Amino acid sequence: MVDAAPEYETLREIAARHGRAYDTLRNHWSRHPDWPPAVDKRGRSLLYDPAAVDDVIARHFTRPAVDLDPRRLYTAREIEALTGITAATIRADRTKARADGTARWPAPDDTSQRAHRWYGRTVSEELKRRQAYGT
Repeated sequence: MVDAAPEYETLREIAARHGRAYDTLRNHWSRHPDWPPAVDKRGRSLLYDPAAVDDVIARHFTRPAVDLDPRRLYTAREIEALTGITAATIRADRTKARADGTARWPAPDDTSQRAHRWYGRTVSEELKRRQAYGT
C-alpha cells in the first residue's frame, strides 16, 4: 500500500480556509518571525504544513474570546474596556466596508439614546470575524 502524500497548502488556500484576504497572508502573516517555513512547492507557489500554520495563526493572529452577556446592551466605551477595540475604531469601522461589501462593524442594535449600543451577541459575532494585531 502506498502512503498518501501529506496535504500541504498554498497561501491562497490558507487564506480561503481562514476567510482572510490573500494579500493579508502574503504581506503580513507569512512575514511573521514564527511563520513556518515552506515544506515544498507546487508550480510557483510555496506549500506549507496546515497544522503548523494553524498553530501560528492561533497563537498570533486570532483574537481571544471575550465573555459578553448576549442580551445586554453595550456602549462603544464599554466594548473598548472589555475587548480592547477602541471606541474610535468602532466609529470608523461603521463607515467602512470589507472586500465582500459587508460593514466592518455592525449597525447598533439600539439607537434610542445618545450613545448607540450593541447586544453582547452582536459584538461576539463581530469579534469572531476580526483578527488580532500587534502580536
